Amino acid sequence: MSSIAVFGAGNIGCYVGGRLATAGARVRFIGRSRMADTLVQQGLTLSDLQGWQATLPAEQLRFGSDPAAVADADLVLVTVKSADTAGAAAAIAPHLKPSAVVLSLQNGLHNAEQLAALLPQHAVLTGVVLFNVAQTGGGHFHQGTEGGLAVERSALLEPAVAASERAGLALVQHDDILAVQWAKLLFNLNNAVNALSGLPLKAELSQRAYRRVLAAAQREGIALLRAKQQPLARLTPLPAHWGPALLEMPDTLFRMVASKMLAIDPLARSSMQDDLVGGRRTEIDYLQGEILRLAASLGRPAPVNARLLQLVRAAEQGGRRDWSGEALLAEIRA
Repeated sequence: MSSIAVFGAGNIGCYVGGRLATAGARVRFIGRSRMADTLVQQGLTLSDLQGWQATLPAEQLRFGSDPAAVADADLVLVTVKSADTAGAAAAIAPHLKPSAVVLSLQNGLHNAEQLAALLPQHAVLTGVVLFNVAQTGGGHFHQGTEGGLAVERSALLEPAVAASERAGLALVQHDDILAVQWAKLLFNLNNAVNALSGLPLKAELSQRAYRRVLAAAQREGIALLRAKQQPLARLTPLPAHWGPALLEMPDTLFRMVASKMLAIDPLARSSMQDDLVGGRRTEIDYLQGEILRLAASLGRPAPVNARLLQLVRAAEQGGRRDWSGEALLAEIRA
């Protein structure tokens, strides 16, 4: 893969693109000017919870804000927020070379479909990021949870698979990427719980009351997916439908049984919490919102996810963001 462009270089884009660049790939980052200013001053530092760390000096980075920078890219990684997908397609469409492959690495279910509809002359593929990345300060991006990248199987991605292996970034191809997306979305239902708690992920998931809120949200989603006969990929040693029972265990037992789930950097937070803190719109419509759309298509209710969506929208407008687990659990039960 001779040239890679990352369009929408925020937390995920800087981390994934940075990992590839540390392994020798030619990577061009395209993002907001404030990110460019930060990286020009401080360079790009990457780390993970296993202790790996690397720094790309500012003079080695190719970072700009002009979409035309995708013109020489063989692979374009789209890492913008889901609400910005259509705008991203419009921005890069005039500049993509005919052979360019576009890979969506975004939350939600339908971003690649939207990109494909707006970029009909190009191969567009779906990817799923199975780990959390936080910007811990300046140009430092930290992978706070375990996991790699999942992509739909395609011969077009073989060079990217090789580049990822060199970068130490696991990239696994799947025949049923939608099953992976839905399984990841069930995990991502915690983004709302974490954002409303105001706590780091590890502290939130260490408290049973918060986990019971997540369990209720997941149980709704699993029941709807079962009614739709939608398969779920196994992203953990346990099947997805065992998740709610695991989450509801008492704290001591949960720590014993689910130690890998708590193998999280103590400072890691969800991207949704970062968005609330930064005054940005969240991706709640592409997480809990997907559960509500599925429920509507089946003529069924999803009151837990509906209430979490309402509370996050209220938080976007300055509402409460410091819910205790007990208060949040009482709120969704009400």
